[in-house]
Amino acid sequence: MGTRLLLVDDHAVVRTGLRMLLEGEADMEIVGEAGTGAEALTAVEALRPDVVLMDIGLPDQSGIDATRAIKRLVPATAVVALTIHEDEEYFFRMLEAGATGYVPKRAAPEELLTAIRTAALGEVYLYPSLARLLVSDYLEQDQQVRAAHAVDGLSAREQEVLVHLADGAGNAVIAETLGISPKTVARHRENIMHKLGLHSRTELVKYAIRKGIIRP
Repeated sequence: MGTRLLLVDDHAVVRTGLRMLLEGEADMEIVGEAGTGAEALTAVEALRPDVVLMDIGLPDQSGIDATRAIKRLVPATAVVALTIHEDEEYFFRMLEAGATGYVPKRAAPEELLTAIRTAALGEVYLYPSLARLLVSDYLEQDQQVRAAHAVDGLSAREQEVLVHLADGAGNAVIAETLGISPKTVARHRENIMHKLGLHSRTELVKYAIRKGIIRP
């Protein structure tokens, strides 16, 4: 038995075109159609399709909300967005709602077939240009996380000096440990205190504890 499909689009002509394309595939079976989000939810509950092809622009609710409801009702059913929308907002909101595929309507038929087969296997398929959005977003978030874990604008060397200062080491010991001159340590120390707005070693130790740099 092939992959059981539900077609959800408010335009009958679009559903007809999809049916003509997909009925020619031996490993696919169209079990139903829906023109609204409510109809889609009813059909999913009754038919339990393997994959739902979901338009985002439905008349009664967004395909995003319909996807979210479908995933709550039948988590095993995969949803592939087939839409005119290619901007980041719709793309990320659809993924957050639980879609495992996202294909623009301008895509080649082969792209849609691949997306359906991929979703049926429980895997994620993203149209290449949209996949790049996801990669860019990941890289941006990764940079933000790394920045958040950085110690308030301190350089890597200043962070090293900070650790030793918080541990109570003097300039000479720190210089020997890090292989730099005591004068350089003093300069790093001055920069650290200035950047962090600290005025004493006690404040520095409290800061290091608060940041988890040293244990109390």
